[in-house]
Amino acid sequence: MKNRGGGEQFSRSVISQKWVLFLCLGSFCAGLLFTNRIWIIPEAKGVARTTAFESERLKLVAEGCDPSFSSVKSVPKKIFKEVSNTQNIDMKTTLDKTISSLEMELAAAKAAHESILSGAPVSENDKGSTKRRKYFMVVGVNTAFSSRKRRDSVRATWMPQGDKRRALEAEKGIVVRFVIGHSATLGGILDRAIEAEDQKHGDIMRLDHVEGYLELSAKTKAYFATAVSLWDAEYYVKVDDDVHVNIATLGETLARHRRKPRVYIGCMKSGPVLSQRGVRYHEPEFWKFGDNGNKYFRHATGQLYAISKDLATYISVNKNVLHKFANEDVSLGAWFIGLDVQHIDDRRLCCGTPPDCEWKAQAGNVCVASFDWSCSGICRSVDRIKEVHRRCGEGEEAVWKAKF
Repeated sequence: MKNRGGGEQFSRSVISQKWVLFLCLGSFCAGLLFTNRIWIIPEAKGVARTTAFESERLKLVAEGCDPSFSSVKSVPKKIFKEVSNTQNIDMKTTLDKTISSLEMELAAAKAAHESILSGAPVSENDKGSTKRRKYFMVVGVNTAFSSRKRRDSVRATWMPQGDKRRALEAEKGIVVRFVIGHSATLGGILDRAIEAEDQKHGDIMRLDHVEGYLELSAKTKAYFATAVSLWDAEYYVKVDDDVHVNIATLGETLARHRRKPRVYIGCMKSGPVLSQRGVRYHEPEFWKFGDNGNKYFRHATGQLYAISKDLATYISVNKNVLHKFANEDVSLGAWFIGLDVQHIDDRRLCCGTPPDCEWKAQAGNVCVASFDWSCSGICRSVDRIKEVHRRCGEGEEAVWKAKF
């Protein structure tokens, strides 16, 4: 080769470029041959290889689409999904009902235990155990401090006294009590008067509640919670102290619904929501019921209604979170709105005073309760309830002959 200066220069290359290329190719081929021989995996004896067709067939079988079952129609995946969703919903519903039932039973057991510790009645056959006595119904007569004459008029008519009242509990499982809380001044003259009255008659149930007309919804909650803790009954009844009641007819009416769960019995109504201030039964939360002029949902009128044990237990368990509206009958209906409750409308629970209840009795359809709608009870009940009892009462022997 010539340099820039034109002089010749000898080549220093020992191997030509062609031989370098051949050596590289040879080394690459030798490497391939060596690698294939070393890493080849021998086949296991007795294990057959699957062809591509057989692999595809196995895949179809795994997915439930075996071509060999040509006579069986394939089920669309959509149906499988719907069936699965239905099963999940049914399981969830059953689970929710089971949990709700267990919560009710747990609350009832807790209330029973607390009532036994506090000295609640125990069955004569179970004196040595913690088993509570079973009752048919508890009738709570709502009353106030100023209603002494009303209470005496009820005692003189439809509410048994003394030995008869105790026999009614022992033989028929029927408990009747006046229901009242305490005054704003605990232990004051009003409370002492009620305590003296109870010592004389033994027919008053005291509540941990401050009395007041605007607190009737709270009193209703307190009544059911207290009654459930004291007596294990099938039904719990609330009635006002200016209403006439036929106890035997009431018991026979409730007994017809014994096999039904979550029963709410009364004269169902749906009155207007009153938004005007100053009127009777004004609803301060009227806006919750929609536009002006709307009506309440169906609920039992407040003069008399009855609920089954599971609903009374529900109120007892949830008393701290149940909302109170201005009217106690509306509040009770609201507490059951979202529950699977059977509303039973029985017009014999809201008969009028004579001649209405008298005509019905003569026709063989004895009324459970009688009062005047215009007064939300018997007008001038202290003076007139004896007349109502004489003309519309079922007779003193009826309750002893009745079979519930």
